[in-house]
Amino acid sequence: MIGVFDIARPGSVAEASALLREHGPDAAIYAGGTELLILLKDRLLEPSLLVDIKHIPGLDAISLDPCGCLLRIGALATHREIERSETVRAALPELAATEANVANIRVRHAGTIGGNLSFAEPHSDPATLLIALGATIALESDAGRREVPAEDFFTGFLSTAREPEELLTEVLVPTVEPGTTVIYERFKIHERPSASLGLVMDIEGGKIGTARLVVGCIGERPVRMIRAEAMLAGQAPSPDLFATAAALVREETDPTVDAFESGDYKRQLAATLTLRALERATGSGATGGAR
Repeated sequence: MIGVFDIARPGSVAEASALLREHGPDAAIYAGGTELLILLKDRLLEPSLLVDIKHIPGLDAISLDPCGCLLRIGALATHREIERSETVRAALPELAATEANVANIRVRHAGTIGGNLSFAEPHSDPATLLIALGATIALESDAGRREVPAEDFFTGFLSTAREPEELLTEVLVPTVEPGTTVIYERFKIHERPSASLGLVMDIEGGKIGTARLVVGCIGERPVRMIRAEAMLAGQAPSPDLFATAAALVREETDPTVDAFESGDYKRQLAATLTLRALERATGSGATGGAR
């Protein structure tokens, strides 16, 4: 049973921010509502005011900067809109493919990218890939705007760098240069993925230039695998190299233990997905989407 609350429908980010500032912890942002409604029904969240931001103009826009180097996704864009956007499909097809596999069709029609990232559920599909892509999160309030790298946005279990009076308004995603491969892999047998892996890697002259490797869904937040990234850079791809990278990922991950999977099992999942992604990136089906 959901409790009693008022609903405010601000017409601007500044107005919404002022309401959040005024009501403090008694206010909650309402956009797609897919995560919020669960909390309300279970009485894990009992706000006296819902700030409905769905009517703020421009927050659902998806566009590519004139330079073609930056994809802008408004916070109110739904997973389904991102999945079907010709702009996203042309600029970052793996992102569109990943969005096509978020939850189920009902959730994708209602759930927004901003709500997904703000809720910071550890098993989020988009978060892992966006960190690998070097995305930036735009946060706005009545005091101004700031941008936070996606890898710094998620601070722990269901927690982010967003201040209470701020709104997540936009996700800024760099496009990739020719010759750079973008991969998203996941393992899923329950409602949400048990493990995920985002990889962005370029190869030039037979050697790996740079690699961004992010493990998600097994800990409290997605985490870059810095040691494995450094080990891969400048090396010629080979089965032995990829096996070593997978072993480093197994060591570097810090999984949570739950009723479904042990820590050792999750570490092995992360290592297996790393190996699979690296193999795809070097020619074994690298054009596919999230699984």
